[in-house]
Amino acid sequence: MQLGLVTYNLAKDWDLPTLISRCEETGFAAVELRTTHAHGVEPGMSEEAKQQAQELFGSTGVQLWCLGTTCEFHSADPEIVRQNIETCNEFALLAHDLGAIGVKVRPNGLPEGIPERKTLEQIAAALQECGENAMGYGVNIFLEVHGRQTSDPRRIKRIMDQVEASNVQVCWNSNSSDKDDLGGIHLAFELLADRIGSVHINELWREDYPWRELFRLLYQHDYQGYTLAEIPASSDPVRLMRYYQRLWQELSH
Repeated sequence: MQLGLVTYNLAKDWDLPTLISRCEETGFAAVELRTTHAHGVEPGMSEEAKQQAQELFGSTGVQLWCLGTTCEFHSADPEIVRQNIETCNEFALLAHDLGAIGVKVRPNGLPEGIPERKTLEQIAAALQECGENAMGYGVNIFLEVHGRQTSDPRRIKRIMDQVEASNVQVCWNSNSSDKDDLGGIHLAFELLADRIGSVHINELWREDYPWRELFRLLYQHDYQGYTLAEIPASSDPVRLMRYYQRLWQELSH
């Protein structure tokens, strides 16, 4: 298990050379590139830009772990769902071209007036389709535990139980509600443990989240990916990253 960085929000204004340089300088081993940020890694980028990105990551020890999309499949409008599936497929191809491990997607709530069961089935069907497509590229799809109501691990489990594609995995999101929904983080974690493929963490100095217990559970289940810091912007980002890396070391070992 190693420490990585999500470009949302700390690094949203950094170009790729700056991002990679600061990660190397401060001990962050991987990145998730959130879409729309200044790094410019998006479907439709030129072949020259792809090659430049490949060379930048290839010349460093920083892993391009994931492309962080905003693709979501809960809408009551079938056309919007189809558009999101197609966008996810475009990101999966880009991830393959750049050597990324996965593509992050999310649910973002339950639409009003639609039976919950139907929405969860719809999300699962979309994930299965995206997973089958991405499997051909050797890419994983990471479903973030995200959104009003859909961040409940029980609902994420109900979705994942309907997805057969083994490359569709869960992105644990370290939500404050983890410890409350089921009476303890360990109960929430165990629901999803077998399918966790990526992990988001946030402010490790927060006292309202059981970070040591999370890391213990990850080690217990032999998680070997990255824990990716999704933290606010700072006027002194390098200093913050150094502090964060040392705090991560202390909490996780």
